[in-house]
Amino acid sequence: MVAVDRGRYTCVVDSSDVTAMRARELGRKSVVVGDRVSLVGDTSGVPGALARIVRISERTSVLRRTADDDDSTPEGRLERVVVANADQLVIVSSLADPPPRTGFIDRCLVAAYDADIEPLLCLTKADLATPDGVLDYYAELDLRHVLCRPDASLDDLLGTLTDRISVLVGHSGVGKSTLVNRIVPDADRAVGVVSAIGKGRHTSSSAVALRLPADEPSWIIDTPGVRSFGLAHVSADSLLHGFSDLVEGTVDCPTNCEHTGAETDCALDAWVAAGHADARRLQSYRRLLASRDSQTST
Repeated sequence: MVAVDRGRYTCVVDSSDVTAMRARELGRKSVVVGDRVSLVGDTSGVPGALARIVRISERTSVLRRTADDDDSTPEGRLERVVVANADQLVIVSSLADPPPRTGFIDRCLVAAYDADIEPLLCLTKADLATPDGVLDYYAELDLRHVLCRPDASLDDLLGTLTDRISVLVGHSGVGKSTLVNRIVPDADRAVGVVSAIGKGRHTSSSAVALRLPADEPSWIIDTPGVRSFGLAHVSADSLLHGFSDLVEGTVDCPTNCEHTGAETDCALDAWVAAGHADARRLQSYRRLLASRDSQTST
């Protein structure tokens, strides 16, 4: 397991932390949080010791996002690997302050299914609002969810994390770092405040892998708060996998239908009109299609 910080990598070897650097023979191959690697050199873990990463094991999964929230440079829109070898994507969304953003959740679901990672919806601040609206929006999906309140135990969430490598994603201000600090008391993740207009302050700057206390096989990987989860790297066909409630409605579509609003013969409109799916889901799917097309054409 690897954590990355400014050119130095923290690797866990027999429960000890070993600092390492990437060996030159790896070439341009990147090392990301969650990678399993082979080390040579000083693996004692004592202060000042430095090992070398000489091999990266084959990844069982790769969670990616296109950083379309950064238009300051062309490189900001490149595909980025968020984490390797995760089993589960925990999508953290608050029910209030800031309110839930189903568009962001939809993007994360698409990314999870594209990476073959099981999603889990974690709804925080359940003391401030009910989850009915969000759960109704996803009623047609077999989407697992947990509710978290500041004054209640985290047993339900902890049960989903056991024996898994889980990566947590969410907007800043949704309470993700607070959750991490409750799950792993020694994590000491920075906790920010939420402004009066309902936008969170970014409180984490780098992804970090943390072992659950007294549970060696279980890890959580906390990621920085993100404003967007770009999907330019996901094919148009794979995008539909995040909307399983719409898949059956495409059966009657003409060959090579792109399922956009401009497709007059697209069967999805009739499918939704007949009550088989929520119209908001179709709108979200088409927004993601349009967003993906604009990203891949730049």
